[in-house]
Amino acid sequence: MSLLEMFYDVDTFCVTMVKTGEMKQITQKKCGPHAQLCISEIITIMMHFHQSHYRDFKAYYTDYVCQQLRPEFPGLVSYTRFVELMPTALGTMTLYLCSRLGHTRGIAFIDSTPLPVCHNKRIFHHKVFDGLAARGKNSMGYFWGFKLHLVVNDQGELLSFLLSPGNVDDRKPVPSLVKHLWGKLFGDKGYISQPLFEQLFAQNLQLITFPKKKKKPETRLMPLFDKLLARKRSIIETINDQLKNISQIVHTRHRSPSNFLLNLLSGLLAYTFQEKKPALHFEQADLKLLPALI
Repeated sequence: MSLLEMFYDVDTFCVTMVKTGEMKQITQKKCGPHAQLCISEIITIMMHFHQSHYRDFKAYYTDYVCQQLRPEFPGLVSYTRFVELMPTALGTMTLYLCSRLGHTRGIAFIDSTPLPVCHNKRIFHHKVFDGLAARGKNSMGYFWGFKLHLVVNDQGELLSFLLSPGNVDDRKPVPSLVKHLWGKLFGDKGYISQPLFEQLFAQNLQLITFPKKKKKPETRLMPLFDKLLARKRSIIETINDQLKNISQIVHTRHRSPSNFLLNLLSGLLAYTFQEKKPALHFEQADLKLLPALI
């Protein structure tokens, strides 16, 4: 999607939200002077950063936006002023991301990924996220930061997301993440829990876990179609990889919690505009594994 189309979609949402907010106001109060950049322009620039392949936002803004995109954004401000304006877009960006979520199609995948906010050697000296971040552990080792929990459908669209401290069990936020889902939910061995399975099954959602390394004896009783779908669980891992490598949702240079959230939300928003998302496609070899329909 082009920059103009992306801005049009963001601006349409912002205008609608402002009109809705004005209708619910008790009194019409006059605001102070308006900023040179509107909220929709701020959100568009932050989303475009994650599509630009720049690793550093300051270099992206000063070297690319200010040099190449000045005709598109005539009210550009200095980098320092833009950083001051960014937190004003946090609430709008959150609502906009919720409006960009996909719809359940009966097949969903769940996973979590670590978001470290500092190097392990600097944990005891880190103050920016003091009281918010926590030490967690995954297959790659220990980290200090947060966990991003994602649920996606078979077309790679985001269904729900949640941010938690790094020491939170992956199974704990599942009920709130899948509140409106139905059908089948696939996860790795970190989601194995009989009480959780029964709780989700009561709301017409079947939790299917499939260990990565070694097949357990109980998986032999799993229907072939479920086994085939479980093998396709890698699409959510691909999404996590794209969020970290194509987008820049993980780095250790944050100077405030609000800027961390803005960077994360803008990265997720940039992914929702991605035209080709990792999706569930069955190849001929996969279909041969299914039993013949009579």
